[in-house]
Amino acid sequence: MTQRDVARIAGVSQATVSVVLNGQANALERIPLETQDRVARVIRETGYVADPIARRMVNKKNKIVGVFSYEPVFPSAQADFFLPFLLGIEQGAQSQSYDVLLFTSAGGEGGRRRIFTDDNRLRLADGCIILGREFDREELAQLVAGGYHFVAIGRRDDAGGPVPYVGVDYAMATTALVRQAFEFGHHAFAYVGRRTGIEASFDRWEGFDKATRSATAAIVVGGDDPRSAGSLISDLRDAGVTVIFYEDLADAVHGAEAARSFGLRIPDDLSFVALGNPTRPVPTQMNFTGFHIPREEMGRLAVEMVADALEGRPHQRQRLLACELVRGVTLGPAPKMKRSS
Repeated sequence: MTQRDVARIAGVSQATVSVVLNGQANALERIPLETQDRVARVIRETGYVADPIARRMVNKKNKIVGVFSYEPVFPSAQADFFLPFLLGIEQGAQSQSYDVLLFTSAGGEGGRRRIFTDDNRLRLADGCIILGREFDREELAQLVAGGYHFVAIGRRDDAGGPVPYVGVDYAMATTALVRQAFEFGHHAFAYVGRRTGIEASFDRWEGFDKATRSATAAIVVGGDDPRSAGSLISDLRDAGVTVIFYEDLADAVHGAEAARSFGLRIPDDLSFVALGNPTRPVPTQMNFTGFHIPREEMGRLAVEMVADALEGRPHQRQRLLACELVRGVTLGPAPKMKRSS
């Protein structure tokens, strides 16, 4: 069924059918209501659906938001990390009456995913959400320069201009947790994670670094440290550390398991803080002290921001959300404080 078929059955011109389909008020005023109703009835009875590509040529919109991820999102080892973002994107798209199109283009070395390939299909969508832990900065700069409507999930540094994003304030949340540790009498801290690289890692480290400058000791362990969880716990205990901050909850789980294998009580003998959700599935029943990343809300707001840009509505180009602190059971009074009481 084509527009021409609808026009023939309704006894009108193809141009009239196009005007009724597009619903532009100024054009509809010139078509009698009886004719509009007749065309609409034929469309319903025949089940005609407009070709989205042809419609785009008229309206410049398909009501489609794309999702591009530099990493596999499902099924994958990081499924537990990405799934809430995808749920939020789905909710946001439904509320904005958009469809979602997942892009999985690959064209780099070893099949590494890239946005800009010889067969780039990004513009099939009106706008796009970029998802992943690590982004290609050159491609971000190309997106910014090209004027394409997109939103990155996660704070991103400028790339030839401001990058539209919805992120979370990791620095403030980490600082708040360090202050809680100080209130519990801790003065010898350890940080396990990356200090450089992706913005999310840097923001966590910055919050920890600034907040612990008055601490007696603040030991930093790189995220790629070759020591096992057990060896690391043993070394940090020997150094007098009483509380360990982990960038990734999955690493905190392994650290806590190692501590318990040594007969240490958590948090009586050693406290643990996890800075966010795990990036890989981990079986644990322990309620870690830390913060919750509002991943579903980030996905929903990303769609909303793309839709606002496409519809010309006022909107923020960069948004930072607060993390919800989780009290948990793994941060308690420092051992010295307990002995002195």
